[in-house]
Amino acid sequence: MDENYKSLLAKVKTFIFDVDGVLTDGKVLLLPSGEQVRQMNTRDGYAIRLALKKGYKVAIISGGNSEAVRTRMKYLGVYDIYLGCDNKMEALEDLIFSYDLKKEEMLYMGDDLPDWEIMQSVALPVCPEDATHEIKSISKYISPIKGGEGCVREIIEQCLKIQNCWDQDAEIPSS
Repeated sequence: MDENYKSLLAKVKTFIFDVDGVLTDGKVLLLPSGEQVRQMNTRDGYAIRLALKKGYKVAIISGGNSEAVRTRMKYLGVYDIYLGCDNKMEALEDLIFSYDLKKEEMLYMGDDLPDWEIMQSVALPVCPEDATHEIKSISKYISPIKGGEGCVREIIEQCLKIQNCWDQDAEIPSS
């Protein structure tokens, strides 16, 4: 793990997150209807809303395809939502093309092998504490917090504090 990840945090303008294992704990509750239910941390939601308010780009790129996830992200103000991605790199390239983004200003948080390629292509690949060994081995920062328990909040807060954008008095609606 690169000890100089904080210098990379200072350059981040775009946050990209996987869903299962990052914004959730990776567990799925299966209902008799076949619906898959996930649980998300409201502190992650607060940090996402604050990042958006401060002008950062936030996107979701996930292999999962849940309308509940899409609804939650839209509620938080995230509109760049790529679900059901078999090839996450295609989604990343679309995002870059759509907004003329720079990979040198991107942070991606993933937790498992489908995130490998995309994490290799951004400036700051990070992961939750309970990510797979392979993902930890390529991450420049490993959060001490598990997926679904606030690791997204933790990395956004670090970044915004380094860039003097963390505002504890910000008026952000409930997340």
